[in-house]
Amino acid sequence: MPFLDWVNKNQAKETAIAVPYHLLNRDSVHGDATAAAENLLVQGDNLLALKALMPFYAGRVKCIFIDPPYNTQSAFEHYDDRLEHSQWLSMMYPRLVLLRELLAADGSIWITVDDNEAHYLKVLMDEVFGRGNFVANVIWQKRIGPDNRLPLGDAHDHILVFAADKKRFQARANQIPLTAKQIAEFKNPDNDPRGSWTSSSNFSAQGYRPNQMYKITTPGGAQHSPPQGRCWVTIESEYQRLLSEGRMWFGADGRGMPRKKTYLNEQKGRMSWTWWPNDEVGNTQESKKEIITLFGTEDIFDTPKPERLISRILHIATKPGELVLDSFLGSGTTAAVAHKMGRQYIGIEMGEHARTHCVPRLEKVIAGEQGGISEAVEWKGGGGFSFCTLGESAFDEHGRLNSDVKFSTLAAYIWHMETGTAGQQPFDSPFLGVHEGKAYFLLFNGILGDRRPAGGNVLNNAILSHLRTLWPSPMPVVVYGETVRVGPARLVAEAITFRQIPYDISIR
Repeated sequence: MPFLDWVNKNQAKETAIAVPYHLLNRDSVHGDATAAAENLLVQGDNLLALKALMPFYAGRVKCIFIDPPYNTQSAFEHYDDRLEHSQWLSMMYPRLVLLRELLAADGSIWITVDDNEAHYLKVLMDEVFGRGNFVANVIWQKRIGPDNRLPLGDAHDHILVFAADKKRFQARANQIPLTAKQIAEFKNPDNDPRGSWTSSSNFSAQGYRPNQMYKITTPGGAQHSPPQGRCWVTIESEYQRLLSEGRMWFGADGRGMPRKKTYLNEQKGRMSWTWWPNDEVGNTQESKKEIITLFGTEDIFDTPKPERLISRILHIATKPGELVLDSFLGSGTTAAVAHKMGRQYIGIEMGEHARTHCVPRLEKVIAGEQGGISEAVEWKGGGGFSFCTLGESAFDEHGRLNSDVKFSTLAAYIWHMETGTAGQQPFDSPFLGVHEGKAYFLLFNGILGDRRPAGGNVLNNAILSHLRTLWPSPMPVVVYGETVRVGPARLVAEAITFRQIPYDISIR
């Protein structure tokens, strides 16, 4: 597989590995407190924020949507969108690597981009996610008319879609709802008791199959054979069943070519394709009107995305209750749409407008705001979210632990570091869990109830006996603590690996 190369690519790869782990502070809760625990709005550099989320959310995100700077020298002022090409790639690479780690095994990532970087980004994502996990390049018709200032104005953006595992994503992808225009195509000219229907004009299939070459006599007396080089789509007995159930149509005079009825009340939706016209998913003019309605001006965000566009993506990629992530949140559209659609979400935005615009927008959603997709999804309000900021680094330049680190935070970090999975257990005990035949323990921050300096943080014989009561099964054990006072012979005999805090954490 070909790879993309650019100036400082090796440095970009090192950045992905060396991102420091920062604490995540929950500053405020908005709306329902229970719902707010699951929905996060994070203000801060998205590279640092993604690393801070890793111990808790690795492998859990079903859909990632991002609308990164297009590198066009025209994005809004909150981003440095005048990046030289190689700098843009270096900015994207480590973020894609971390996003990949957050993605669920059957999850997908959707990235909007224009022609300036789309083709380079495709090759870059081939490298990060695997060429075999490329799903589609969706073409979104973002304009409603040509730009008369240009001889060949752009009418579309790309939405590159990759999966963590293409087969698993395709097996779970959902149909999209029928549009109002498509629903209007269903009629009932013959008063069929099943209700409105439409019919396919093609009851034939390409090729020759002897048992599908029969003649059809219509109710009006006309006879039809399959068209040249084709056969009927079903065997004759199946056709007779459809006919007896009134599921065939031959035109108003009963003499036309056979057509099979498709009933509106039997439709759960339809499969999507890669051409998304603006009448179905919105356009830039629509999205700017949404922003003006919300904020009273469009000057803050030049390229917001319409709620209908994000809704289409979430319909395909997620189910209610599943987790959505947007690490370039901008005006907050992804979070607002996810909230209205009953998805959990994490939005990351580095600018001050995370407070001045994203928070008020989501508060309006909680209050029942009726713009965008609200009417389509029958949104009435409710729910909640937490506003978070990035705290200090968990480790200083010498590898020492920040004094603000809590037991549960360090436990989640160690669990992810050791197992590669997100910690979803409560982490309220020295016993962290079992993974692939090993039991993991953490002695830190007086978790055993001893608040003296180093109290309970030392692995001695008494504490080891206590740990055995928490998980008595005889299997290899990994214990993190400040120091160890158990003899080497016993450690070897009982298959105990001791890792010292903080050195064995910061080094690993």
